[in-house]
Amino acid sequence: MAGTARGRKSSGKATITDVAAVAGVSVAAVSKVINGKGGISEPTRQRVLAAADKLQWSPSAAAVALRGARTRALGMVVGRGADLLTADPHFALLISGVESELAPLDYGLLLHIVGEEPEAEVRAYRRLAEERRVDGVILTESRIGDPRFDLVRRLRLPAVLVGRPWQEDPIPHVQAAGQDAGLREAIGHLVELGHRRIAYVSGPEDKVHTTFRRKVVESCLSEHGLRPSHVVVGEFTAQDATAAVGRMAEPADDRPTAILFGNDTMAVAGINAARRLGLDVPRDLSVIGYDDLPLGELVYPRLTTVNQDIEQLGRAAANELLGLLEESGAGPVAAPRPPRLVVRESTGPVPAS
Repeated sequence: MAGTARGRKSSGKATITDVAAVAGVSVAAVSKVINGKGGISEPTRQRVLAAADKLQWSPSAAAVALRGARTRALGMVVGRGADLLTADPHFALLISGVESELAPLDYGLLLHIVGEEPEAEVRAYRRLAEERRVDGVILTESRIGDPRFDLVRRLRLPAVLVGRPWQEDPIPHVQAAGQDAGLREAIGHLVELGHRRIAYVSGPEDKVHTTFRRKVVESCLSEHGLRPSHVVVGEFTAQDATAAVGRMAEPADDRPTAILFGNDTMAVAGINAARRLGLDVPRDLSVIGYDDLPLGELVYPRLTTVNQDIEQLGRAAANELLGLLEESGAGPVAAPRPPRLVVRESTGPVPAS
């Protein structure tokens, strides 16, 4: 029957079995050609290529791999639940920066949100590599003992990390210089306003950047002869921030007069929680966030926060990875500027005794 391969219906989509039948080889042989493995002679490889072209077997990565071409896609696997991801606009800004570099080069970004189960993340990276769906990956949120660095090396998957690496791992990474600058400014600002009971509400401590920031906060306070009045560890969510403020509110004589939060979402939730407890911000409690997301300008009082150049981090990561792939970028990309304090109305002088 014309237009068929051993009984394949003409209206059906070609499969790897069809390619094997037309080429006169096993499915395993076709798979080896797809994955660039050895043990296949050049004439056999050419027959598989010809069969794939004849059958127009061209979905996804399979046909791309057969041609030995680039996928023109980069991957990003996010090990967070969808609820945590939507609660933290940080990722939207990061992705925006990545896309601004990829779009002019006709590259795409393949995003996988896999939740917090480590095995799901490992499977996602393996699938991206084995199916040749991307040319490389951008890693985010380095963790203590991060297994992904060894994994991507074993998979021969080019990778660039956004942020601080765990220990001195040789994986390429991009980050702003002077990572402690913004937090040092924040502590100095609060001390200058007369605050001595300063609390810190942190994100999960398996993240490298989280532990780094906590150490910076504690070091800066120590330089002023202070210790954190409270340290609360939770997720980067409004719910955990609200709970943290509730725990610190009593007794009143031990209540902090200022709180630094791990991100702006937590800080805004902290302001709302303080109000529900009858506290005025900043008269009774000063609040500082981190990231300088747009919502900080939309709340009352407007949020004092540490600005980090998230979009520029995304652009720099994409540009670095394209460089590893020997692709010319859309143009020179400036290094992300150091984090800096943006003072607004959510901080004020320490309350009078």
